[in-house]
Amino acid sequence: MNIGELARRTGCSARSIRHYEKAGLLAPNRRANGYRDFDADAVSRVIQVAHFIRQGFALMDISTFPPCMLREVTTAICPRALELHLARLAELDQQLRTLSERRERLARALGANVRSVRVIK
Repeated sequence: MNIGELARRTGCSARSIRHYEKAGLLAPNRRANGYRDFDADAVSRVIQVAHFIRQGFALMDISTFPPCMLREVTTAICPRALELHLARLAELDQQLRTLSERRERLARALGANVRSVRVIK
């Protein structure tokens, strides 16, 4: 199938699909005219990649995932996938803590001075 058909089936843009290909996550064949030719497995792979991006993984992270994570859309999770998801969750928790601490410091710094702060337009 061509990139337009793959985009239609997955709901991802052709631009995103090209980006996934550049990152090494898709390897389409090329037709005689140079156009990409994706096999049927590309549909589930693109859906999985988009799913992982929405969960906060970077393409670099996704490119290191084992095949069990990119094969098909399923509720089952392979042991390596669980490990990677738990590690990402821990990273996100740390980022939330850091942002919360920064917010508190800023709020304290402003404190009672909030009313006297002039906004420059």
